[in-house]
Amino acid sequence: MKQLSNNFRIKILNKPSILLAFLWVLIVIFVSLAGLGVPQRGSENVDVKVGDEISKNILGKILPAENPGAVFIAVGDVSYSREIGRRISAQDSNDYPFENVRDIFKTADIVFANLETPITEGREIRDNEVVFRSDPGTESALKNAGITIVSLANNHLPDFGTKGVEDTLKYLDDASILHSGAGTETDAYDPVYFDSGGIRFALLAYTDQNLVPSSYAAGEDHPGTAMMGISKMSESVLEAKSKADIVIVSMHSGTEYVYKSTKFQQSFAHAAVDSGADFVIGHHPHVVQEMEKYKGKYIFYSLGNFIFDQMWSMATREGLMIKAYFTKSGVEKVLLYPVLIENYSQPRLLERKESQKVIERLQIPLKDESVVYWEDEI
Repeated sequence: MKQLSNNFRIKILNKPSILLAFLWVLIVIFVSLAGLGVPQRGSENVDVKVGDEISKNILGKILPAENPGAVFIAVGDVSYSREIGRRISAQDSNDYPFENVRDIFKTADIVFANLETPITEGREIRDNEVVFRSDPGTESALKNAGITIVSLANNHLPDFGTKGVEDTLKYLDDASILHSGAGTETDAYDPVYFDSGGIRFALLAYTDQNLVPSSYAAGEDHPGTAMMGISKMSESVLEAKSKADIVIVSMHSGTEYVYKSTKFQQSFAHAAVDSGADFVIGHHPHVVQEMEKYKGKYIFYSLGNFIFDQMWSMATREGLMIKAYFTKSGVEKVLLYPVLIENYSQPRLLERKESQKVIERLQIPLKDESVVYWEDEI
């Protein structure tokens, strides 16, 4: 595994896993002392300790892995518009923004981002504009970086009208990148299903109707984005849960540049979990907001920016990458990677001492069922 010295991450583990591991250690010691020997299970290793030297520690050999599971990385807002597009042109490389994080993405089976831009041909977008457009070829950069699925349910995908939405869908399909939350009404509101590590996933994506004109909404006869409605979302999550092991909900909502989620964000996320969602990811505020563990499920209200050109404050340059380890029964652990955007377009992992403000914003719940500790490796 790639070493990233002094970089910061937090791991969250369920306490029952640690207690079970401890009990197994006692059993192993007893059996060893009795001279009965311990059966070797080299193919049943699971990560139940700090660091990467699993093969050197007996804890990595005593818990059978019935299902290998899937590793899921999620990041916040991604756009190739405005200054980012000009930086890419100057470097003559569409892959330039992802140079510092590509190797991290390779450690996951699934990589998710909020694609906050249409991919379509058109005029240059000036820095002071609040409409976005990214050139064709953006989809190739996403693919090369390792991004496998995107949310299109946001307040900028329809900035260039029907053609912009349709072009984006086509370019992503051609690149074999899954997408959710956009299209005609049926397509926009339907979950996208995919399989990884023996697990069936469903992902649904929605945007806040208060952020956009009504013309941005998906309709029967025109493409747009899926809007956040608790009743409709709850029905969709219930149906998705009947067909998938894990349901993930993405929501584009909140107040820009505010560190605290709104009541609507909270109500929507809680309703998603109440209906069967296993994991909720938020974006739109362009800053990192708090996380919550609600009924045993993780909610990240805003991951902040990831590839975005808002260099005018530290808060808008900071973001959060999350790495979740899934089994069929849910999340085993979550790793948190604070990032900082440099050169208007390039996220990098924050050093440990740089990360404190981001971590404080998360308001991590230190409860009995979780253990939180530091690590220095991916």
